[in-house]
This record gives sequence, structure tokens and C-alpha cells, in this order.
Amino acid sequence: MTPGLVRLMAAGAGLCVASNYFAQPLLALFAQAFGLTSTQAALLVTFAQLGYICGLLFVVPLGDLLERRRLLVTCTALSTVFLAAMGLAPGFHALLGVSVLLGSTTVAAQILVPLAAHMAPDATRGRVVSTVMSGLLIGILLARFAAGLIAEVAGWRAVYLLAAVLMAGFCWLCQRRLPRVEPTAKGSYPALLKTIVHLFLDEPVLRRRGLIGGLLFGAFAAFWTAMAFMLRESWHAGEAAIGAVALVGAIGAMSARFAGRLADWGWARVSTGVFVLLVVASWALLFLGTHSLVALIAGVVLLDLGLQGAHISNQSEVYRLDAKARSRLTTVYMSMYFSGGAVGSALTGPAYAQYGWAGACAIGAAMAVGALLVWAIGELRFPIASMRHG
Repeated sequence: MTPGLVRLMAAGAGLCVASNYFAQPLLALFAQAFGLTSTQAALLVTFAQLGYICGLLFVVPLGDLLERRRLLVTCTALSTVFLAAMGLAPGFHALLGVSVLLGSTTVAAQILVPLAAHMAPDATRGRVVSTVMSGLLIGILLARFAAGLIAEVAGWRAVYLLAAVLMAGFCWLCQRRLPRVEPTAKGSYPALLKTIVHLFLDEPVLRRRGLIGGLLFGAFAAFWTAMAFMLRESWHAGEAAIGAVALVGAIGAMSARFAGRLADWGWARVSTGVFVLLVVASWALLFLGTHSLVALIAGVVLLDLGLQGAHISNQSEVYRLDAKARSRLTTVYMSMYFSGGAVGSALTGPAYAQYGWAGACAIGAAMAVGALLVWAIGELRFPIASMRHG
């Protein structure tokens, strides 16, 4: 597990997951191009997340059953094809259909994360995973910025066509640079899927951490689903400016490494609560975003910082449960995580259409408070002295 290999996996995770986020700063542009309402345009985000959930459920578990390099190469090759199809789609309904397929293959990012955890030594696992996750977060942030900038210069189709070229390059690097990693599970694919259900039922930590992550990601999705419309209406922002808002959340990438160190030191339970509180606090600032750019920027920083820190803390706890089932643990946790995102974006579209930015903020704040309650009820029942042991 050399530093160069870690960097490659981090960059690859960022590129893979970025494909699911290009649409968010472009929603207002899609609505204008295809004559859609804000609610209809927001369906593109929801459909992409539903496709991602399908990939988490049916593709990621194969990381325990199949040789992982081959699985990664297959997923990234298919992502290349579907990105090109997005760029050439003749209409909005075609975009919706292809976005589901694209979402189901960009789960390659979630194959890379447990692979990094599997290859890393126990003493540095939190830091290695956090480095890969930092790349993933930076990919999300740069995706929004680059999508807005490229769309303003060359149109939204150029965003997806350029991404297809980059994905093809990463597919080639996967084949050339990644080592073979033999499977850790045996048996049939149906039997493998059955064990996922058992993991969910038998591991309360997994259920609790998945619910916390899902609620926080739902709050995150609520912001990004409505943000493009709010900035256009309140600040008359173009696509490049909308994408640039994502860059102020780059401090979240810094929190990933810090959260990983806290997890290695045994403080994941305490730090999770702090990070969740940051997400709750961010919504008070984001609510003021229609009148104050300073408040909006500060809110975005806190939102990304809290979400990313809690996510790393959650994964560090989850990956301790069963070293031979990390891909399946990822399936359960990330399925709950992105289900929360799908719910958040699905609720925010109608809420924004009916109540504007205040409605979107209400959805996001409610989901963040829900995550705080789950953490408090589930984690604070343990004595503080035991928090270093679980």
C-alpha cells in the first residue's frame, strides 16, 4: 500500500463519484433547456441516487466474491460508456434513464474504499481510508465547480463527454497499476446477498451508523438540490458561479484526515456527535443565504466539514465489525447513506417549489436534527470511559 497507490485510489474514487454530481449545479440549466419545473429537474438527482443505491446493493458486494481489479475495470469501462450516452442524450427522459445506469456503475468508488481498508495495516487504516475519502470529497466538489464552468463555456453536453474521456483513462490505469486482490468470500452470489441481510439484522452499530449517515446525507442533498435555483433567483448567479460555491466546502476534505486520526485513536463515537452538531448549526447560516453571501459560505463550510467528518467516523466504526465482509458492510452502510440522500432530494424539490428556500432549509435542518437524535440515543447510553473501545 504505497503512497502512490493510495493517491491513485483517492483520485479514482473522486472521479467515479463525481459523475453522480455533475447535474446538481446544472439543474437550472436543464430546466431552461428542456422546459422543466424545478421539481421535474430535481428528478435527475433523485434518479442518479436511486441508480447508485442499486449499484450498492447488487454490484459492491461482488468485491468480496470476485477479484477486485477486474471488477473495478468493468465498472469504470461501463461508466465511460454511460457518461458518453449522457452527453449525447436526445431529451430529458433519456437523461433520466441513462442516469440510473450511470449511477449503478459509478459505485466503483465504493469498491475502492473497502479495498483501501482491506490493504491498509490496522494501525493506519483510518488514515488510509480518510485519504481515499478525501479524494472522493474533492471529486464531488471539483465536479460541481468544473461542471458549472464547462457548461457556461461549452454547454452541459461537454461536461459529460469530457468526463467520459477521463473515466476511460482511469479505467486503463486500474488495469495497469492496481494489484490483484483475491476475494475474501466463497459461495454463490445469492448466498452472498443473503449475508447482507444478516449483517443488517445482526449488527446494531451498522444500523445506527447507517441511519446517522443517511440522515446527514439527506440534509446535504437538500442543500444541493435547491441551491442552484436559490442562487439564480436571489443572486442572479450563472453556472460557473453556482459551481464555485462548492469550492468553499473544500475544508471538508481537511476534516477527513483529522476524522481518520481520531478514529485510529479510538474517539470515533465522541467525534461523530461533534460533526453532527456542525451540520445542524450549518442550517441556521444557510437559511440566511438569500440575504448574506458570508452566511451562505460559512454554512457551506460547516455543512461539508460536519458531513465528511461524520462519514469517516461512521466508516471507521463499521469497518471494525468484520474484516472479511467489508464490501458487504459498505453495501449496507452506503445503501442507507444514499437512501437518505434520495429522500432528501425527493422531498426538497416539492418543498422548494411550494415554500422556496425556507422549505428546503426546513427539510435539511429536520434531517440533521434527526441524525443528532439517533447519535444521542444510540451512542450516549455508553459510558464515556468505554468510548475508546468500540
